[in-house]
Amino acid sequence: MLPSSSVVIFDMDGTLTVPQLDFDQIRREIGIDRASQPLLEAVETMSPPERTRAEAVLLRHEAVAAATSVLQPGTREVLGAIRAAGWHIALMTRNSRESVRVFVERHGLSFDLVRTREDGAVKPSPQPVHDICVTLGGRAEASWVIGDFHYDILCGAAAGARTVLLLEPDSLRPSWADEADFVIDRLIDLLPILGLAVREPV
Repeated sequence: MLPSSSVVIFDMDGTLTVPQLDFDQIRREIGIDRASQPLLEAVETMSPPERTRAEAVLLRHEAVAAATSVLQPGTREVLGAIRAAGWHIALMTRNSRESVRVFVERHGLSFDLVRTREDGAVKPSPQPVHDICVTLGGRAEASWVIGDFHYDILCGAAAGARTVLLLEPDSLRPSWADEADFVIDRLIDLLPILGLAVREPV
């Protein structure tokens, strides 16, 4: 059972949702070399006109993904069990605030706190985890970060939180997977790790 100071922090795309964003396609449209620095960081270095165009491309893709998003199997059961246990639930994403709003409204979900790229430092910085825990009265070392990408694991580990990597079933295991404290291929498998039983969706 989680201590009362725990916060369970979820990534959005690819973790609570079935993966939809095609980052290679976004890079091609923007004109970013696949081997260059990460997408958001690359956009930050652009000239104002280039950045405006790049952000428009990114927002368009995020809007479509949010509006057509499909929840990972077990999402409602997992969130319901955590909520029933009385623990805080946060959403931490490099996506835009607007895409999160559409996602949340589409699926009727609720979070105690949402952290997007408009809210300050983004993953892999540990700052988002620290900020979330401070706001919700939790402790990073008693909290959990669940995601499907290396940045989720780096962010959580650097903050001192426990980390869970969600891999798509039958997908190749990345070389960095062992950096996570736990690796699962079904979101519902998070519950026994947290010491919680499956409950009806809420």
